[in-house]
Amino acid sequence: MGFKERLKEKRLEANLTQVQLAEKISVTARTIQNYELGTRKPTKFEVVEKLAEALNTTAEYLLGQGGMLVLAAQEQGGSKAAKDIDELVSEVSGMFAGGHLSDEALDGAMQALNKAYWIAKEKNKKYGRRKSKEVPRE
Repeated sequence: MGFKERLKEKRLEANLTQVQLAEKISVTARTIQNYELGTRKPTKFEVVEKLAEALNTTAEYLLGQGGMLVLAAQEQGGSKAAKDIDELVSEVSGMFAGGHLSDEALDGAMQALNKAYWIAKEKNKKYGRRKSKEVPRE
């Protein structure tokens, strides 16, 4: 079950309409609709925390481990990092879709890959483009 399903499930459990939930967390009803349709996800942890509080649940439950990693990447490294982590999470989840790993083991694998991603990103800074010093012209 993904974010959109968990959000809708918790909203219905709380007996809230999309409009009521939107008002509680200060977003538009269209935003909640997009979240539940899966066409959009929150890009700030603050919004997820407000959703979780309004629905009497946790951000971890709403997003799942993979979603938490993607959101953290969004906040730490921007949309490119979030896209990269989302691809990693999807690939890892797909590799173990047969159910051979417990949820805890799958979470551990995702966290390890997330950590490896950030280490590689940091190392690549050393070998990235360097600004050349301009030589004064005479």
